Amino acid sequence: MLGNLIRWLIETVSTLGYPGIVVLMAIESSVLPLPSELVMPPAGYLAAQGRMDPFLAVAAGTLGSILGALVNYYLAIWIGEPVLRRFGKYVLISDKSLTRTQAYFARHGEISTFVGRLLPVIRHLISIPAGLARMNLGKFALFTALGAGIWCSVLTYIGWFVGTHEAQIKEISYQARANEVVLKYILPGLVVVIVAYLIWHRRRGRRAGQA
Repeated sequence: MLGNLIRWLIETVSTLGYPGIVVLMAIESSVLPLPSELVMPPAGYLAAQGRMDPFLAVAAGTLGSILGALVNYYLAIWIGEPVLRRFGKYVLISDKSLTRTQAYFARHGEISTFVGRLLPVIRHLISIPAGLARMNLGKFALFTALGAGIWCSVLTYIGWFVGTHEAQIKEISYQARANEVVLKYILPGLVVVIVAYLIWHRRRGRRAGQA
């Protein structure tokens, strides 16, 4: 089942191409987050097969991240914090996660829009406190691009690495399954056989002694 899902993700990214990566990563950076781990590694895998250019894939992912972040940035400016706190739960922005992201932004300042792109949960929400604080748009776009570029590069490399070492990974996977069979069935079976033999040998010894 997992293998079918992975194949489906790879073929979906292949079919959508670079524009699809832009759209999917824009969604990932918006208030309706789609895990980037489902987008960029398949692109890297396709790059290893020669079906995509890794640099264009990273560029598309970075562009999408910037666009999604800008949506959050302007959304925060447009509706403001009180509305966000009251109705944010309807677009998957909990009051707790918003408070946490604001605290992170307050502690680390504008650079948090760069660092925050590399952190789970905060990654897709860091644009909101930046918008609420009216952060300089040029700096916001630059820091977002740098953070998103690094994140997309890492995920794409993971997919590329899997694609270029697929045979070895399959072998490891086969060995892992073989070890699982040994641990689940063969070893318990051997234990049962050994115990049965010891019981039989002991009883036989007793009978011999009685005789």
